[in-house]
Amino acid sequence: MLATPAQLEAAEAAWSGCAVLGIDTEFVRERTYRAGLGLVQVSDGETAWLWDPLCFDSAEPISRLLAKPDSIKVLHSGSEDLEVLLQSIGTLPEPLVDTQVACAMLGQPLQLSYQGAVKWLFGIDVDKEHTRSNWLKRPLQQGQLRYAAMDVVLLPRMLAELRPRLELAGRWGWLQEEITRMQRNAAQPTDPDEAYLRIGGAGRLDGAGLRALRALARWRERTAQTRDSARGFVVPDTDLLELARRRPATLADLRAAVQMHPNALSRYEKALLQTLAAAAADPAPPPWPAPLDKAQMRQLDSMKKRVQERATALDVDPALLASRRELEKLLRATLAGEPPPERFLGWRKAVITDELLAIIR
Repeated sequence: MLATPAQLEAAEAAWSGCAVLGIDTEFVRERTYRAGLGLVQVSDGETAWLWDPLCFDSAEPISRLLAKPDSIKVLHSGSEDLEVLLQSIGTLPEPLVDTQVACAMLGQPLQLSYQGAVKWLFGIDVDKEHTRSNWLKRPLQQGQLRYAAMDVVLLPRMLAELRPRLELAGRWGWLQEEITRMQRNAAQPTDPDEAYLRIGGAGRLDGAGLRALRALARWRERTAQTRDSARGFVVPDTDLLELARRRPATLADLRAAVQMHPNALSRYEKALLQTLAAAAADPAPPPWPAPLDKAQMRQLDSMKKRVQERATALDVDPALLASRRELEKLLRATLAGEPPPERFLGWRKAVITDELLAIIR
């Protein structure tokens, strides 16, 4: 445990000579917009250091570690960890490897868990018992500490096992491209104007409903950020959709339209009515893709079939090449005369993108 300046200083001295360091985080994000960082774990493959952020006023030593140019930082399924580290520490790990992506490039499922990867590589069963622990509550229990250590201590050994396989297969460069994209996405701030695009069921609304939903989702995103409250604790998606569909103009109609907690309703009802009124006065229709026609659906089916065939030949999860949603984005962009989305460039261009473009044309 690193809970005192002396402990942290000794750990920094140990890290200074490490060419590879496993990194993991434990955090809590249930009722808040931003995750509450509970632990940062660091390991050289022999020792696990657990840095307790609740014991320090400054995260500067961890920031220095993350930016240390002569040590590779290894995470597994690191997208959320990158977001949390950037929010809490202010630094992204660099250079970086994600072992989940590395495993996917060697034929494992794209969403392979850490426990699954450790079992596949080493035949070791890792405890999952404390996955949902409250990592902000002190003191941490011995079982939590062991779980946190096991989540990081095998990462350097995983890299030592995976890198030669990737290099032999000619896919180490693929991995580096994916990591660069992960880092870029983690640093990309959320755009409140596009928050409505993430709400399931939005496509069933008419133009006026979409305008209302865009305004409501934008207001909710900014309110959640300001209050550091989870989006669903401001207004749930189901209520946003119902408000966008009904577009109430009075308090009585608004109260009849939603199932919100009374306290939340009392706090936000006036702001919701104002947001709906402003949306009604906005003539600009929000962007929403028209449904694909029959010919385009046939093209999309052909693209999915080609991805499956190519993935089988490469012995990788088809989702590593492209999901259905990503294929639809490529199809729409090409038909609109736009360049392929960034995901379809790089190593994917020769592997699958050129074939997909030929199908579309």
